[in-house]
Amino acid sequence: MIVDLSDVLVSEGMQKALEVPLEMTGFENGTERFNVTSKLPISFVFSNVGKGKAEILGRTRLSFGAVCDRCLREVLLDMELEFRRKVVLPGTEDEEADDLGFMKECRLDTEAFMHNEILVNWPAKILCREDCKGLCPKCGQDLNLGSCGCDRFVPDPRMAVIQDIFNGNKEV
Repeated sequence: MIVDLSDVLVSEGMQKALEVPLEMTGFENGTERFNVTSKLPISFVFSNVGKGKAEILGRTRLSFGAVCDRCLREVLLDMELEFRRKVVLPGTEDEEADDLGFMKECRLDTEAFMHNEILVNWPAKILCREDCKGLCPKCGQDLNLGSCGCDRFVPDPRMAVIQDIFNGNKEV
């Protein structure tokens, strides 16, 4: 959805509250696509903060279907987003303004704006729980369900020379 902010940008002291439905059905982070499982409308407050300058405040809540990065279980990723951005009229200079490609002249593309906010707040790792043990690198069993009994000892490569001495039964 496109929101015209020309009245807010030119009228000093003006404030405008708006609730916008989120049309997004999925999110792509550059490597994967995640389906939106639930979403709330975006609550925006647009405020003029000076000549040709506006502040965008807002919040929304979304849920995505994802997979745990360690054990590959399906997990629901909830995101509660609160944001504060500053935009300016074209031709107006401001060092604090956010020029991230979601404004075209005086119009805000809410979908592009939300894509940017989700991307900025996307977690580095998606986990089913904080203490997820992941999968056994040898047999692939989910270690959250129990131990598999595989020998997972990985020797320190810096000690390989000493290990060779003991394995070769050489005298020290």
